[in-house]
Amino acid sequence: MKSKREQERRRPTAHKRRAVRPPRFQRGYVLAVANQKGGVGKTTTAVSLASSLSEMDCRVLLVDFDPQGNATSGLGVRPEPASPTVYEALSEMVPLSTVLLPTAQPNLLVAPANINLAGAEIELVSTFSRETKLRRVIEPVRADFDIIIIDCPPSLGLLTVNALCAADGVIVPIQCEYFALEGLGAFRRNAELIRSQLNPRLEVTGFVLTMLDSRTRLSQQVVQEVRNHFGDRVFQTRIPRTIRLAEAPGFGQPITEFDPSSRAAMAYRRLAGEVLDRLLQGQALTLTDGYRQEVAR
Repeated sequence: MKSKREQERRRPTAHKRRAVRPPRFQRGYVLAVANQKGGVGKTTTAVSLASSLSEMDCRVLLVDFDPQGNATSGLGVRPEPASPTVYEALSEMVPLSTVLLPTAQPNLLVAPANINLAGAEIELVSTFSRETKLRRVIEPVRADFDIIIIDCPPSLGLLTVNALCAADGVIVPIQCEYFALEGLGAFRRNAELIRSQLNPRLEVTGFVLTMLDSRTRLSQQVVQEVRNHFGDRVFQTRIPRTIRLAEAPGFGQPITEFDPSSRAAMAYRRLAGEVLDRLLQGQALTLTDGYRQEVAR
């Protein structure tokens, strides 16, 4: 008769059950995580989603396109002061492939950013085809990855425009508070303008509700309002507001590494399953029965 502790140790965890090899993308799918409003969980979503997808055996590149460099530090990556970053790649000083750095997860690389990237927005103003500069920078490495995630700055400036021009899809985090709903209309109009003028393949992959406090009526009202307005484009998974999620960046780890069994880590793994399912369906790829069963759980 096995002890209770032995039984628990042998029992597979939810996130391990999800680690099923998905079909490979023929060409890296580029996802921008963007919202013009700051403090909505954008970088946390980019980092946690990249980590969760890498756990599912996807080859993932996270492009830190925010001059604050929070996505870089959130993965525990500390580039040397003299080492090249996304800024140097965008300025065509070096190819993007020489910028990429490894993380603690074997399937996940990061293109780091620092404050130098803030100057790129000014420099791009006088550049030819300035809106598509990042697209051209990413193109040579697309075949090396299944998914490329771009963490955008909290604005609608040239950096975000470049990210949306380079992307196949965009994920929009929405904080479960009233003010987070403001500005979404402007963001969607800008995304539609970019799609019609610069990047016809751009799609809104989905809206993800973050920082949910299920105890408050306001959070529930925001959830209902977003679902009424955006319908099926809203992911079923909602990201809870937790202390562990707020602590993780301070330790240089995504929540899936910092506290793998936490509510937030499990939520981001479910979100990764939803995202991957939508991307695969959009590319008309055939899913194996085993993968369908895992996504359905």
